[in-house]
Amino acid sequence: MLTRRLGRSSFYTLLSFFSVTALVAAADQPQYEHGDISIAKAAADEPRLGKLSVPLAVDYLEKGTVAWNGRRKCITCHTNGTYMIVRPALTAKLGKPSDATHTFFLETLKASVAEDRAKLKQSTRPAQVIYLAAGLAEWDAHVTKQLSPETEQALSLMFEIQLDTGTWGSLDCWPPYESDAFHEATVAAMAAATAPGWLKKIADAKDEKLLGAVEKLKSYLRTEPPPHNYGRTLLLWSNSRMPGLVDDARKQELVAMLLQQQQEDGGWSIRTSGTPEAWGKGNRAKKLKEEPEFGAPPSDGHMTGLAIVVLREAGVSASDARLQKGVEWLKSNQRASGRWWTRSLNTDAWHFITYSGTAFPLLALQMCDALPVNPQ
Repeated sequence: MLTRRLGRSSFYTLLSFFSVTALVAAADQPQYEHGDISIAKAAADEPRLGKLSVPLAVDYLEKGTVAWNGRRKCITCHTNGTYMIVRPALTAKLGKPSDATHTFFLETLKASVAEDRAKLKQSTRPAQVIYLAAGLAEWDAHVTKQLSPETEQALSLMFEIQLDTGTWGSLDCWPPYESDAFHEATVAAMAAATAPGWLKKIADAKDEKLLGAVEKLKSYLRTEPPPHNYGRTLLLWSNSRMPGLVDDARKQELVAMLLQQQQEDGGWSIRTSGTPEAWGKGNRAKKLKEEPEFGAPPSDGHMTGLAIVVLREAGVSASDARLQKGVEWLKSNQRASGRWWTRSLNTDAWHFITYSGTAFPLLALQMCDALPVNPQ
C-alpha cells in the first residue's frame, strides 16, 4: 500500500498536495461531467429554491451517477454507491431507478470476482466491494423484491476480504465515507441484513464460513467504540436492520444523542457529529478549524437527511415535532440546482458530499410522508 511505502506522515503530506492541486483544478470545472452531462460545481452561495422540487433533485442524482460511471468508471461511496443504497428505496414514489447503474454494478461485480483477493483488501477496494454488495442488496429489496445470485455472490466476496477483527481495511483519509473502518462495518452489516432472505438462507444451509463471518462482524460492532457521533448514528441505523447490535437502553441513548444534535433551525450539521481530530484520524483537522463557519457550523442536507432517515428506522414517529421541524428545513433549503448544500469535510474543490446530501433528504421526506407520488 502507498502508506507502507511512504510512511503515514509522508502519505498525508502527499495527500494534502493532491488536495490543493484538485482545488485549483476544480475551480472552473463542473462537479460532474461526461458526454452531454455537465453539472456546475456546488457552492455555499447557490440560491435557495424556497419550495421543494423533487424533479430537480432526481435529475441531479440520475445525471450524477451516470457521469461518475462513465468518466470515473469505479464504484464510489459518495456518488453511485449512495445512488444504489438510496434510490431503490424511492422506487414506489419515484419509479424504478437507473438500469444503467445497476448494470454497471453487475459488470463491476464480474470484474471484482476475477481479481486477486489480496488486491481487493488494499486501498479503497474494500469500501468499493462493500458498497457493491450493499447497492445490489437494496436493489433486490426494493426493485425485484427477491434475492439475486449476483447479490449472493457480492456478499460472499465481501466477506472473503473481511479482516480477522470483523471489519475491513480503510485508508482513514476521506471523511465521512473513507474515514474509518467502523463506517465500513456498518454498511456491510446493512448489506447482509437488507438482502432479502440472505441471512436465513445461510443459516438454513448451515454455511459455517459465512455464519462465522457475520458473527465476527456483529462482535466488532458490539464491542468497538464508534470514533464519533457520526459513527454512533450509523450504528443506530445498522441496528435497525440487524437487531441486537445494541440493547434497548443503548438504542435509546443513541436516539437521544442524535435528537440532541438537532440545531435551532431544525436541521443537523455533519460538523457537530465529530471533532476535527476525529475525522480520518485527524488528517482534516487543520482544514476544518480554518473554515469560516467553524464556530457555528450551519445545518446541511447530508446530516439532516441522514438523521431523519436513521431516526425513522429506529422507530421515531414521522409526526414527531422534531422530525417535522427537520422536514420543514429540508423543504426550505434546497438549492436552485436541485441539490442540498453540504460543505465537504475534505477539500473545497468538488463537494461530492452534496450528492448524498441530496439523496438522503429525498429518502427522509418519503419516510415522513412528505414526498409527492410521481412528482411532476
